[in-house]
Amino acid sequence: MTTILEDYISKHPGSAERYNEALNTFPSGVTHDNRYAQPFPIYMTHGSGPYKWDVDNNEYVDYVSGHGALLLGHSHPAIVDAVTQQINRGTHLGASTEEELRWARSIKALIPSIERIRFHSSGTEATLMAMRLARAYTGKNKIIKLKDHFHGWHDYAMAGSDQASPGIPEESWTNMVVVPSGNLEAIERILEKEIVLIFDEVVTGFRASPGGAQSLYDVEPDLTTMAKIVAGALPGGAVGGKKDIVDMISHRGDPEWDSQRRVYHPGTFNANPLSAVAGATCLEIIANQPINQQADLMAMRLKKGLNDVLGKMEVAGHAYGIASMIHFVLSDCDCDREVCTLAHDDIKKVIALPAMTSIKRGLQNNGIDLMGKNAFLVSATHSEKEIDKTLGAFEQALRSVREEGLI
Repeated sequence: MTTILEDYISKHPGSAERYNEALNTFPSGVTHDNRYAQPFPIYMTHGSGPYKWDVDNNEYVDYVSGHGALLLGHSHPAIVDAVTQQINRGTHLGASTEEELRWARSIKALIPSIERIRFHSSGTEATLMAMRLARAYTGKNKIIKLKDHFHGWHDYAMAGSDQASPGIPEESWTNMVVVPSGNLEAIERILEKEIVLIFDEVVTGFRASPGGAQSLYDVEPDLTTMAKIVAGALPGGAVGGKKDIVDMISHRGDPEWDSQRRVYHPGTFNANPLSAVAGATCLEIIANQPINQQADLMAMRLKKGLNDVLGKMEVAGHAYGIASMIHFVLSDCDCDREVCTLAHDDIKKVIALPAMTSIKRGLQNNGIDLMGKNAFLVSATHSEKEIDKTLGAFEQALRSVREEGLI
């Protein structure tokens, strides 16, 4: 009987071959930290709907979902058509376009708190600009951030991160105030003075609900950062919010203002036509079709099924999550299965267990690909067929991990 690792190696010879070449080209052989895996990562070739295929022609039900960007699944026909038409018209016109107006309209239609908007090339750029705008508007230098929350990889956002940060001067963090997650008293003490509230909706935007987490929880932030789904799974990001704040970027024809107070914002690929048409097409579909309802329904079926399998197999663990974002850990708690109440450090330790790595490999061996080691990001193209296949693969993976003595 082969082990999970032996099965993984035998099913992916093409990926192993490409990784050997990549080791001589990229640091650790990968182009994104989350794609690093041992003994090698899997190389994908194409995707359609909830499926994707690797270089060895193995098929996967995909829950990486383009790192969360693919709420509409892979290669949605409307987005393919829109991008194909635009690429024949021009990928970069070096000018303002009607496409950027359409893109902005589609965002504002879903998120009422956004009065003004500015486009970027990524979520990291968006959070960097949101911090800069907030400082420029208020004249204050302190940015409050919750510990271990990820808001991109620029210097300021890495404050209070559980990732190592060589290369970032400590001086960058002197204006960052890191608050422990879940400590409401500490947050209340810090928020006694007037502040600008920034919602980072790079992941939750248009996924937690069509209007993002702010709509789901009925909170109106001053600024919102977006990426992933906002650009229809193409590169792109945005900062939107109250006009008085975002208009800190505005030219006013006042030499003193424009030279000393105005927030400078260039960017070669800001609102590029390809991202604009992909994003607008995606968001218009979300606004007019039951996209979130379908994704959420399948995610709830998945969450219930994962918990049922864990119970049936008598494995300590649970699945939890909201909307179409589901996670699981091999540790139980008394949470409501929506927001896990385990401490971040405890979840981090559990995810690092050899059993979690083996479950991920076991799922990949059975045609299921996760985001990281424990996340299922469900799209509107997932159906009961894909969910039930996933649950069967999860049970098989747990059985194999148990046979190897890891749980």
